[in-house]
Amino acid sequence: MKPVARSAERNNKGPARVVFDQVTKRYGSSTVAAVDRVSLDFPAGKLVTLLGPSGCGKTTTLRMIAGLEMASSGRILIGGDDVTKLPATARDVSMVFQSYALFPHMTVMENVSYGLKMSGFAKDAIVPKANDVLKQLGLDALAARYPNELSGGQQQRVAVARAIVLEPRVLLFDEPLSNLDAKLRRYVRQEIRDLQQALGLTVVYVTHDQEEALAVSDTIVVMNNAVIAQTGTPRELHDLPQTRFVADFIGEANVLPCEVVSAGGDGKPAQVRLGGLTLQTNACDGTTGQRHVAVRPNRVSLQPAGSPHTLEATVQKATYVGERMEYIVQTALGELFVTAAETDKPIAAGTSVALGFGVGDVVLLRD
Repeated sequence: MKPVARSAERNNKGPARVVFDQVTKRYGSSTVAAVDRVSLDFPAGKLVTLLGPSGCGKTTTLRMIAGLEMASSGRILIGGDDVTKLPATARDVSMVFQSYALFPHMTVMENVSYGLKMSGFAKDAIVPKANDVLKQLGLDALAARYPNELSGGQQQRVAVARAIVLEPRVLLFDEPLSNLDAKLRRYVRQEIRDLQQALGLTVVYVTHDQEEALAVSDTIVVMNNAVIAQTGTPRELHDLPQTRFVADFIGEANVLPCEVVSAGGDGKPAQVRLGGLTLQTNACDGTTGQRHVAVRPNRVSLQPAGSPHTLEATVQKATYVGERMEYIVQTALGELFVTAAETDKPIAAGTSVALGFGVGDVVLLRD
């Protein structure tokens, strides 16, 4: 994918870092904050995803970057400049909306050119510039069509083209794939990721879809109840969740009670007692006692009953889902959800089995 050429002024600026410094947003006289004292650092040239359930504050955070909502307190910096009180038109930011917001009475070319015209670009430069972006996104053959003559994926690309033609320092996406079917979502999310890397843009991306966030992001910010639950790379959040909320929200997890018998630290793992097993896990905050651990369904090994250093279990339900088997098993600690790649010889319901846990498979949670 060939990047669109930037003007000398934009090349000097480059992609912008976005910083939130103790930002709070309240609506009207409400005492409940939509975003509560959030501090974030969105690195320049990276794709950061705001992920969380409906009402967690992620879209409000995005709209405050865009200048469509104003912060009640705190500061927002873009490229080192304090833009907290600046209107959307003064922020050098473009946004791709969930609904695409294309003008139905305009062709693809007219939609993509519109922002250039409103921004005062020279008339003789508008069409060549729009054409460059349309070619980059594979839309040049559709330039004369209207939005109602396009597929959902094509409309999505037109919305992206209209945003990037302005060469923004920050590009924002608000649930960009929610109107697409599952197969097309996989294709378009990769297009967005490729585009971001080709242009070197700072992208802030909002979604409630965990798989989508894991697929496109350099960094994921998980939000819950107007605050940040955890920030990290996709692998960090999936493999080392810090709380029950994050463990359950990012993928699937079995959350089980345990006893921390050795807190670890100084590079040493903690030791936890899980049923009759003593297992090594990540170091904790130095305290022992009753806690919880998270175990991903694919990190539990199903072994013959009576195997050493395992947890006894009975298969309650076995379900074939194509690429794997899904099992519900009953243990002394309660029900667990376990997946297995072996589909040719499924384990029948009622079978006694043993559950094994390898080093790193059990993650100690903060709460």
